[in-house]
Amino acid sequence: MIFKYSGLDALGNRVNSKIEALDMEDAKRRLKSQNIIYKKIKEDSFTFLSKFTFKKRHKISSGELSIFSRDISIYLKSGISLVDAVSLSSNQYAKNKKMLLFLRSIKTSLDEGKNFYFALENQNVIILPNFYKQSIKVSEDSGILTEILLELSRFLKEQERLEKQVQNAFAYPLFILVVSCFMVGFMVTYIVPKISSIFEQMDQELPKITQIVIAFGNWMSNNWLFLAAGAFLFVLAFRFVLKTSSKIKYRFDMLMLKLPFFGKIIQSSELGRFTYVASVLIRSGVPFVKTVRLGSGILKNSVIADVFEKASLKVVEGSRLSAALLKSGFELDNSFVQAITLGEETSEVSMVLQNMSELYFEENRDKIALFLSLLEPALMLIVGGVIGLIVTSMLLPIFSINIS
Repeated sequence: MIFKYSGLDALGNRVNSKIEALDMEDAKRRLKSQNIIYKKIKEDSFTFLSKFTFKKRHKISSGELSIFSRDISIYLKSGISLVDAVSLSSNQYAKNKKMLLFLRSIKTSLDEGKNFYFALENQNVIILPNFYKQSIKVSEDSGILTEILLELSRFLKEQERLEKQVQNAFAYPLFILVVSCFMVGFMVTYIVPKISSIFEQMDQELPKITQIVIAFGNWMSNNWLFLAAGAFLFVLAFRFVLKTSSKIKYRFDMLMLKLPFFGKIIQSSELGRFTYVASVLIRSGVPFVKTVRLGSGILKNSVIADVFEKASLKVVEGSRLSAALLKSGFELDNSFVQAITLGEETSEVSMVLQNMSELYFEENRDKIALFLSLLEPALMLIVGGVIGLIVTSMLLPIFSINIS
């Protein structure tokens, strides 16, 4: 539960903020432990919209979590205690209420004598990846929290960099596509009907292509609102179905993996994520079976995630991961399975996984760059062809009039 309060802090400054607690008494106790004298305190009220969303926790970006992990690691390396490290880190988020509430919740748990993993696991402000929390748990027990936080920070930063790289790469083609759609839509729904009204006044048979373009333009101008609303509702319904139906999502993910070219990119991306996270978890001291299961949890494609989830069960029974993957019935990248086999034979699975992740990320960057280099001229040709077809269909009747 989230409580809003106002009062005075230890320095006598007025504070108006929020605190996470189990109930009202727990909130008062936590404020007292922070040397805050409250004047008013009440449960945070939620609007109808927030109730409709079932008070979901906030999502945190890879970049934000990377900065948080890096800062805590630096503070710990400097000899500062974990409680003070979290307190110092919270000073950077004075304007970010989400992160401020998250850090205060962690600090409160640490002040009560709880460990870092317990504080992260029991806070209800931000959704944290399961592999992240498990890495924290094992590293605390092993006494390598500082090193693992820095390693997690690097991984999350790399994930953010890759996401931004893909977004930036697709920005220009997407801009061309959107502008082109507006141009074609404007010509079809506005220009074509205007010209077609002139042709209707002439008692002359129009070319077939002109009749088709005019009919399409009239239909679009009369139904564009329904088409836009239908497309919007379809996207919402499709996303809802993917989130609620595991069977449909599985079939959709399988279809995506079977697509030419794109299927390879999706599989390489998923394997790259798995290998990197698995290498981090193994270095953190997480058992190999648990590593496979946690690594499958970060995969977005349910088909590949299911393959690793089932393979982890085979590993529990004593089978090798490489053998379990070969018997899964799904054809994974051969080089990946061979690398796992080599790592298992040489007991260097962590190093092999890290090297494989770098190869997959680099391979995907090259494939996406090649795809975009071909996509831009293809879009220009398609759009130019559509506009040329519309202009030609409008000019043909004019030419026929001049000739006659």
